[in-house]
Amino acid sequence: MPSEEPIGDQPTRNVSRRDGRRSRVDRLRLPYLLGHYPARLVWAAFLLVNGFLTIGLLASVAMISGTPLVFPSLGPTALLLFHDPMQPAASPRNTLCGHALGIACGYASLWLLGLTHDPPTLVEGVYANRVFCAALSLASTGTLMVLLDVWHPPAGATTLIIALGIITRPYHLLIVEAAVAMLILQALIINRLAGIKYPVWAHAAGVRRREAVE
Repeated sequence: MPSEEPIGDQPTRNVSRRDGRRSRVDRLRLPYLLGHYPARLVWAAFLLVNGFLTIGLLASVAMISGTPLVFPSLGPTALLLFHDPMQPAASPRNTLCGHALGIACGYASLWLLGLTHDPPTLVEGVYANRVFCAALSLASTGTLMVLLDVWHPPAGATTLIIALGIITRPYHLLIVEAAVAMLILQALIINRLAGIKYPVWAHAAGVRRREAVE
């Protein structure tokens, strides 16, 4: 039977325990750590280590390849995947689809307003067309995430990065989505190794944030 352990700061039963003598590896997994140390400190350490490793790895690949594998909205996604991984918004489905919608809506807004080749706002400032582009991209991203049931708040930052002209090349937009997929893969491996029943795609029907997963 899975034991009740906290995810974030609230109790849940999505971290399983095994009976019998524990190996050294078991003592490094969350079920053991949460049973012997304060939950807040355990989750803080888990986030510290894995946030550093995952973003550090992506940043290193970005440095070597010269591609935008690291961008601002990847930060809140990483925090969500490692602090509250059983939340529906943190599932691979919501994360991947949410950012994809953000990318699509951001670029569509640029295209509609003829801004695909304009300099970013950091260079030329904000003017009327850019204001409308930013507003349209965020509103359409949020609306579609709700309608398609793929809510993932960090995707709102992704669409603004594009609408404000920071990343606009179609090739780079594909790399942005690839970076999201790489982060999800890392989260799947790390969370599973840590003893969290993180889903491969989506949470089982009826499972909500901070609830047990069998």
